[in-house]
Amino acid sequence: MSVMELRNTERELHNFQIRIGVAGALVFGAFLMLLLRFAYLQIIQHDYYQTKAEDNRISVVPITPNRGNIVDRTGAVLARNYSAYTLEISPSKVADFNATIDELATIIEIRASDRTRFRRLAFEEKGADSLPIRTRLTDEEVARFAAQRYRFPGVDIKARLFRQYPLGESASHVLGYIGRISDRDLERIDADGLSTNYKGTDHIGKTGIEQAYERELHGVTGSEQVEVDAGGRGVRSLARSAPTSGNNLALTLDIGLQQAVERAFGDRRGALVAIEPSTGGVLALVSRPGYDPNLFVDGIDTVSWDALNTSIDRPLNNRALTGVYPPGSTFKPFMALAALELGKRTPQQAIFDPGHFDFGGRRFRDDKVGGHGMVDMYKSLVVSCDTYYYMLGNDLGIDNISAFMRHLGLGSRTGIDLEGESSGILPSADWKQKRFRKPEQQKWYAGETISVAIGQGYNAYTPLQLAQATAALANDGVMFRPHLVRYIENVNTGERRFIEPEITSKTPMKKENLDFIKRAMAGVNIEGTGAHAFAGAEYTSAGKTGTAQVIAIKADEKYVESRVAERHRDHALFIAFAPVESPKIALAILVENSGFGARAAAPIARIALDYYLLGKRPKKAVEDDNAGDGSD
Repeated sequence: MSVMELRNTERELHNFQIRIGVAGALVFGAFLMLLLRFAYLQIIQHDYYQTKAEDNRISVVPITPNRGNIVDRTGAVLARNYSAYTLEISPSKVADFNATIDELATIIEIRASDRTRFRRLAFEEKGADSLPIRTRLTDEEVARFAAQRYRFPGVDIKARLFRQYPLGESASHVLGYIGRISDRDLERIDADGLSTNYKGTDHIGKTGIEQAYERELHGVTGSEQVEVDAGGRGVRSLARSAPTSGNNLALTLDIGLQQAVERAFGDRRGALVAIEPSTGGVLALVSRPGYDPNLFVDGIDTVSWDALNTSIDRPLNNRALTGVYPPGSTFKPFMALAALELGKRTPQQAIFDPGHFDFGGRRFRDDKVGGHGMVDMYKSLVVSCDTYYYMLGNDLGIDNISAFMRHLGLGSRTGIDLEGESSGILPSADWKQKRFRKPEQQKWYAGETISVAIGQGYNAYTPLQLAQATAALANDGVMFRPHLVRYIENVNTGERRFIEPEITSKTPMKKENLDFIKRAMAGVNIEGTGAHAFAGAEYTSAGKTGTAQVIAIKADEKYVESRVAERHRDHALFIAFAPVESPKIALAILVENSGFGARAAAPIARIALDYYLLGKRPKKAVEDDNAGDGSD
């Protein structure tokens, strides 16, 4: 019995020793694994985890560069920046927007429009780091929030640069505006490989110069390494890479001239473009009505957007750049020049004008009942005789007309340094065949040439194109690409990169033909349809009035302005350059639904030329009068 008991004790001891050994091995294995894991983390993965730790401790904050300023040719500031405080919410750190905003409203005034704008931004910019709920905080508001900041995780005050357009509506279609970066903007930024440079940037140029020269104006984004605490708040700055400010732009624009014309327009709709013939520099680019670009900087409110977007006057449309209109009788100087250059007329050749031209079973009427009698080329321009050009158009033919006008840039984009330019319509037989699908619509009829010859029919050009063609005429057939930026200035070095004038075409024309057309256009302003507007001028100017139909009237009906709805009345046009001896400015103007060019457009042109050449400033808008004999 005792021997058995001894043997069992030995067995149990043996089993216990085995269990101890296994347990020891397991413990040793576990410690070995921990040791290996420790070695793996501390040695092999050291760099990785050190970087992760640094990322948790250090935040890299992008530093948005100052956007470049925009000035006119005299240095007058058109667009600039100023700093202000913004109250911003980080969507990823706030669970309940509405509750947070309600609480914030007990400390800082938050209007209904602020809430609406914030909701729209939250919907449009789902990936944004932070979104503004209030901008341009006062010092008192900043202090009140700072005292309560601990209550609002995910809400912070940031110093931001804001864009300002100190002249409001003036030159709004030239400058354009900036707005918050949209998803479409982000796609374009990614496609251009500029994502890194736009980190931290909230705004981008949307239209006008702000859009066309975005890369020059934006600058280069900097960065700052900031040590943060457990709550994500900055403790101290560790390193900083300064941003590079955007370049400044100096425009060819004369803001004094621009404002003089805008004032002269008053509340009428239309456009004016003035160009320096010898360089192509745009001196004024007016589109009326305009809008205040400051409305868009923070995100335009719904009421203002609806007012602009639904207005029958279309204030957001750049009429000078995108509006296409029949040129009316402003087309006639170019027609006369084509006739001289192509040998179809001499200045002395005359026709008898009975007040109409019969062609193809249709009677094309002149504005003057009974006609102008015997009319040579000089008189045809001075009195604006339609019958002369009816006959001339028939003799030239549509293809000759189209080919000549193409050399003057009509019907083609000018290449101005703005986006969205319209090409207009320079009609021809080939154009019509491509334009229409039905065979019966594709044929060009000779009767259509008659209408084209006086600037009607399918003719449709932008005011910019008319101004460019007028400048080319003033510059003896040498045409420059219109441009708005005179030079680009590096704000760090002060270096200025000038935009060199670019000749786009050099049409060889006989000097005697050009001189004759200039002399006849000077006659328009001395003894013709523009004489009333230019009476007493201290310089010699060349001009041509024009009136363009908006709706067609029947051949046997007489147009009576008072019987036509305002929006269906004729457009008033005028082209001019001065001084005739050495042109410094050429312009084209259109006043929508204002009737005769002599009455509505020429007086505004006179104001523009008086200001630019003599420094005279208008005191009020031009008022329509009954000047002229009823033609153009």
